[in-house]
Amino acid sequence: MEFLMGNPFSTPVGQRIERATSSSLPSEDWELNMEICDIINSSEEGPKDALRAIKKRIVGNKNFKEVMLTLTVLETCMKNCGYRFHILVTTRDFIEGFLVRSIIPRNNPPQILHDRVLGIIQAWADAFRSSPDLTGVVSVYEDLRRKGLEFPANQLEGYTPPEAPKKVDTGLGDLCFIANRSLPICPVPKEQIL
Repeated sequence: MEFLMGNPFSTPVGQRIERATSSSLPSEDWELNMEICDIINSSEEGPKDALRAIKKRIVGNKNFKEVMLTLTVLETCMKNCGYRFHILVTTRDFIEGFLVRSIIPRNNPPQILHDRVLGIIQAWADAFRSSPDLTGVVSVYEDLRRKGLEFPANQLEGYTPPEAPKKVDTGLGDLCFIANRSLPICPVPKEQIL
């Protein structure tokens, strides 16, 4: 039914994904990749629109440079976007139907692409194992291991399941919080508190 939704590159995020994954780029455009994350995080349809464009770039694409750039965009989004994006990407349907499918032997992918896809699946399975809504990737990973696929060394850096901000007991009541294990953020200057 996805064909009824039109060109995935016609949306604001889709246009940027198309540019960020163009084989004419000499290398990754990190500014554009972060702009993609901002759009995903700030618009209602951003996660769905982005995933449609990512799928379009991966499926049946014989230009492996574009596929590698698409994987970079996807990884960047997984590291910088939240639950609304994670819930779409970590499904069994996406992992099997798009990522695993991109490395099947009949597509004759280069070894670097094969290893990168397996590394991504492994990293996400490890990172999201304890998040009940995000375990589709875990079941695909375990199936692939049972089938004897060898995975590269773990690379978990940057993948953390979404969690609520944690309060810090500073004696200042509800003025300070820690969000995602960062330093406390105090909206009121210390001079005004004392």
